Amino acid sequence: MAGGGGDMEATRDAGRSGRVERVALPAGMVLVQVLTVVTMLMSKLALNAGMHPLVLLVYRNVVAAAAVAPLALIFERDLWKKLNLAVLGWIFINATFGVLLAMGLYYCGLRATNAAYAVDFLNLIPVATFLIAVALRAERLSLACWPGRTKLLGAAVGVAGTMVVSLCKGTHLLLPHLRVSHSHGAKPVTSVHGGQNMVVGTLFLVSSCVSYALWFVVQARVAVVFPSRYWTTTLTCVAGSVQSAIAAAVVVALTGTGSWGLTSEAWRLRWDMQLATVVYSGVFNTGVTFVLVSWAVARRGPVYPPMFNSLSLVATTVVDALVLGTDVYLGGVLGAALVVLGLYAFLWGKGKELAAAKARELDRPPGNDDDCIA
Repeated sequence: MAGGGGDMEATRDAGRSGRVERVALPAGMVLVQVLTVVTMLMSKLALNAGMHPLVLLVYRNVVAAAAVAPLALIFERDLWKKLNLAVLGWIFINATFGVLLAMGLYYCGLRATNAAYAVDFLNLIPVATFLIAVALRAERLSLACWPGRTKLLGAAVGVAGTMVVSLCKGTHLLLPHLRVSHSHGAKPVTSVHGGQNMVVGTLFLVSSCVSYALWFVVQARVAVVFPSRYWTTTLTCVAGSVQSAIAAAVVVALTGTGSWGLTSEAWRLRWDMQLATVVYSGVFNTGVTFVLVSWAVARRGPVYPPMFNSLSLVATTVVDALVLGTDVYLGGVLGAALVVLGLYAFLWGKGKELAAAKARELDRPPGNDDDCIA
């Protein structure tokens, strides 16, 4: 009888934990998108002020490592003993794709273009991640069942929504109460490098999207070989900072300091937007984001976090309307609605697959064929 009571209590605890997780995971991913949008806008200002992308990467990840390391020492002290060459190798690869390539290429693309243009490319990451994860069998997909079909349909609808926002304006919505008047003579922010670099910037941004997609897949593997949030984030940031510094040295050796602006002066930080960007992006957009993403990947797989990237486009549209007074069009509203609908469809399909998988683990087959998994 006592044993039965213990099992019932464990079941209730597991149920409460599952309910909390169902709320905390999507809330964490929404927070990631908010932090990403703010960081992107601040980074654009810092890059426009002359900060080099590799310098920003080095300092950002040093700050992130310093911010997360105490959490690793407090909450994951014993996991330090599980580090070995194989784990360090995966963390090195994790830093290469997630820091040096994904962030570095994105900064280069952001510097060559503008924030409004660069944010659209974040919405290509879910598609690339989904295709790569399915190809590498890191994500299950069964079109014979409704959850699998809904996941695929949700991804397609979300991408369609971002394309509508980006390409279709439609009717201009008169919302004077959302407009913030600009100072007389103010001009919209444009790329400091001009339109001739748009092609190069686009190539950087596309390459960054592919790197981000590979990073999410690598994260899934890292979560298996080293199930740690804080140590993984700390070591990844350290490795990414070292890799970025080496890349900066290589750039100087190959091109000289003049070509890329990597003079000794470029490494000096002052009390200005550049320092604020380094601290904010390091603590929040790298430290907090890496912890939340690694947790989500471990619990829901590599495709789950990037599915929320489309929300950054919606957030940017709202911020532009409320703060910068940007015109709002019907196409943007409809596109945002499609983004939310696609995200909900994907999460519904993913939730059904997880429920079916859990039922199989308990030797309790799902009640109908709609819950089957691959």
